[in-house]
Amino acid sequence: MIISTPSPTDFISDRKSLGSSKPLGSSKLPPPPTRTIAPGDKLPPARRTHTPSSDEESGAEEGGDDLRMLLPDASRASRRPPTLRTPKMHVPAYAAQVVVAGTRVLVATHHHLRCFDLARYADVPVWVGDTKEMGVRDAKVTALEFRAGSAGGVVWAGTKEGHLIELDMDSGKVTGSKFSVHAGVVTHIFRHRNAMVSVDESGKVLVFEPTTTSGSEVPSLTYTAPRVYRIAEKQEFVKLLGGLLWTSVRSDVNGSGPTTVPIVRIYDVFTPGSIARTASVLPNITHHVGAITSGTLLQSHPGFAYLGHEGGFISIWSLPAGPECTDIVKVSSSDVLSLEGVGMRLWAGGRTGVICAYDVSSRPWVVTNAWNAHSGLPVTRIFVDPWSIEKEEKLSVVSVGRDEQMRFWDGLLGIDWIGNELLKREREFSTFRTINVLVVSWNVDAAKPEALTDDAANLTFLNDALTSVSPAPDIISFGFQELIDLESRKMAAKTVLLGGKKKGEEGKISEKVTSSYKRWHDRLVREVRALAEGYTVIHTESLVGLFTCMFVKNSEKAALKNVAITTIKRGMGGRYGNKGGIVARFVIGDSSICFINCHLAAGQHHVRQRNADVTAMLEEKSVFPSSDAIEESLAYVGGGDGSMVLDHEIVFLNGDLNYRIDQRRDAVISSIQSGDLEALHTHDQLLKEMKHNRGFRLRSFREGPLTFSPTYKYDRRSNEFDTSEKKRVPAWCDRVLWRSRDPERVKQLHYRRYEANVSDHRPVSAAFAMTVKSVRLDAWAKEKGIVQELWLETLTEQLADAREFYVEQALI
Repeated sequence: MIISTPSPTDFISDRKSLGSSKPLGSSKLPPPPTRTIAPGDKLPPARRTHTPSSDEESGAEEGGDDLRMLLPDASRASRRPPTLRTPKMHVPAYAAQVVVAGTRVLVATHHHLRCFDLARYADVPVWVGDTKEMGVRDAKVTALEFRAGSAGGVVWAGTKEGHLIELDMDSGKVTGSKFSVHAGVVTHIFRHRNAMVSVDESGKVLVFEPTTTSGSEVPSLTYTAPRVYRIAEKQEFVKLLGGLLWTSVRSDVNGSGPTTVPIVRIYDVFTPGSIARTASVLPNITHHVGAITSGTLLQSHPGFAYLGHEGGFISIWSLPAGPECTDIVKVSSSDVLSLEGVGMRLWAGGRTGVICAYDVSSRPWVVTNAWNAHSGLPVTRIFVDPWSIEKEEKLSVVSVGRDEQMRFWDGLLGIDWIGNELLKREREFSTFRTINVLVVSWNVDAAKPEALTDDAANLTFLNDALTSVSPAPDIISFGFQELIDLESRKMAAKTVLLGGKKKGEEGKISEKVTSSYKRWHDRLVREVRALAEGYTVIHTESLVGLFTCMFVKNSEKAALKNVAITTIKRGMGGRYGNKGGIVARFVIGDSSICFINCHLAAGQHHVRQRNADVTAMLEEKSVFPSSDAIEESLAYVGGGDGSMVLDHEIVFLNGDLNYRIDQRRDAVISSIQSGDLEALHTHDQLLKEMKHNRGFRLRSFREGPLTFSPTYKYDRRSNEFDTSEKKRVPAWCDRVLWRSRDPERVKQLHYRRYEANVSDHRPVSAAFAMTVKSVRLDAWAKEKGIVQELWLETLTEQLADAREFYVEQALI
């Protein structure tokens, strides 16, 4: 049965129809653009065939527009590892072979074999064997698989010398053998129903099936005469999927240059005399798709197979259609090294040690989980242990990494199911209240606070901002950029190593910080103290031009905990602080709040660098100290511990983000003068990235309507846009964005600009009504117990469905 899935053409408008039979390169290219120039006319400047998009500027791959639109949405992924157990057993990289059945694990390294029973001795093998002592001199094990019908009690081992050996898992004794049955290294062994299949590097395939005369329902390694089948030699990828042997050779490609695509050969080895079917990965695709590394089937999507590729691609194949490749999805900038269908999710392992679980039921795919499984080192293999369903009443997923460790994961992601159900019941164990937040952002262009004179807009700016919220804000965050002249080499050199120095006690600014920071600090304190409400400084921090100063109403000070602030440098590859961010956080009640004040890469066309700056700050590891206390874990989201920015329930981001408007200067100014700001929204780089770039890390953030004129770039002390020689295009460089786990918990009260003109930027502010929660731990514990009982009922149903799937796939 084929499930209904959206057509790839729904998402990629310029891709040829999937059924196109034209060979690669057969379609003609359109003629080059031409223009007519009258005799004597001055030659016009060279023109592009189209206006460069933000996707191009951000360094997308060739044809990256399509692929970036299809990148999975990772904005809400949980990074909590679904750990079942973490045994300390050494699994040597490259050389080790592993099989798992319930709590029994067999690890073979060259001629050594170790069998573990995780239920008894997690780290100590119950028996240790050596092929030399088994009568197979100098045999090195290169493949392992449980024999069909043995329920994990008997294992077949293939060796470098072409031998096949049968071992009893309980005793470690040899129960059968066939010496030199293969001409070379045995690379793979598979089981399917009551048959076994072995493959060697020369392309020789042996199919062991029970005969009617043997009186046994399973093949005997010693006495069963295998049927020989031939495939191409030196296969890089071999996998038995749905009863068919899928293979691919790295050097076997269709086309040449950047549009090469791998060739897949599929063999029906269980049908004598059958011939291979050959297919390529979407022969009309215009993107380079790397070699095939892995493949799997998915329980929730019968009728389809999924292949992982180098280059971060996953190809989708319709089984009833041939099989035939029907689509390709770009999931990562790194190679997909391992792939496994687990229940309703597609699990993929990459070079960075991260395992991602994808929900493939909608477009774009959604990353539901992404966790560091193998200490930043490649995940070389992921596989399901179907026997764990009956032996342990779990669906165990095993991963092996280049860190030489084996990890066991909960394939049904029970901890996330429980967590999500508890979130739905949050009102049963929490109380809520609303507080007001004010965020003020301004690139001051090295202006001193004393410069706020001569004009009413300058004189009243700070007071106007502070009184823009009613009732008065409970939390005030000032985020300034370029407090020092970043174009002054002497000043930059003096301060580039001072950014991020620790402050004194109680938020007092350090004496080592330059006078520019202290002047603004003192001015802000004075302005805030003039308010009727009492406030306390909770954060001050600087980073080479960046300056954050945060206040909390005295009545809320006692509710704060886990207060922390730090800096992230992004200038010159992360070595210097001329670009970067100041990140502050605290927990109020049981809600975690994070504030980012940042200055991103400048330049009209440097969208890629700005995106990279954003990614680096949001994905920076260990920004803050982690916490595993129960109370504090209730404050964080996505399985996080508070050490990363996106672990926080609510995040505010402000600063000179430097995203520009992709349009001619005169057209932009004309739209501003006519009040047609909406016409500029479609050309704003940030809005385009948030709308179209699935991999953009700010895509999960929100921003209020841009109803005010662009804030950059003005001549100082005037209302004229840049009249210098560069005549920069006006832009909304200065922005305030936010992200909340529950969108209803942050309501924007205003988003506006001010007319202080002592800088080449105009300041902006945004005010919010923010709902925070306080958890009653006794009520939470009661609801958790109820949810855990519900999970046990769901677990029984999901395990039954999983068992049915693996029976259909003839694996158990």
